[in-house]
Amino acid sequence: MTTFTIYNSNQKPTEAEKEEMVNFLHTHLGEYGDPKQHILNCINYATGNLPNQTGGFALIAKDEDKIVGATIINETGMSGYIPENILVYIAVHEDTRGQGIGKQLMQKATELTKGDIALHVEPDNPAKKLYEKLGFTNKYLEMRLSK
Repeated sequence: MTTFTIYNSNQKPTEAEKEEMVNFLHTHLGEYGDPKQHILNCINYATGNLPNQTGGFALIAKDEDKIVGATIINETGMSGYIPENILVYIAVHEDTRGQGIGKQLMQKATELTKGDIALHVEPDNPAKKLYEKLGFTNKYLEMRLSK
C-alpha cells in the first residue's frame, strides 16, 4: 500500500529524511537529474529552510518504508505572468514505474497547490505524455542564459 507524506514549512523533514529524499531523487531522476546539492537546496527552499524563499512542499510516496516516488514543488511568489508554482523534481523508483505512482504524485501535487504550475520536461522524456494527459500544455520554448 502506497502512503504519501507532505513536507513543508509546517512539517519539516529531519536531516535523515532530507538525505533519503536527495539520494532517491539523485538516483531515480537519472539523466534528467541535478547534483545532490541542487536537490537539497530545492528541498530546503520548499520546506522553509532558506532565506528569502516563498515556500512550497515535497510530496513523498512510500511503500512500507521504501520511497517509491517523490516530487518537489517550489512557490515562485508570482502570479499571472509567471505561474505561482514550479514543479522542480518528480521521480518514480525504476522498479515501480508503470504502476500509476507518477500519476498519483502529479494528481496529489496539483490538488495541494494554489494557482498554476509550470514544469520543465525534456522532449524525449517519456513522462511528457503523462503531463499532457493531466492537462499540461507546451506554451513556450524555454531559453536560458547561464552565467
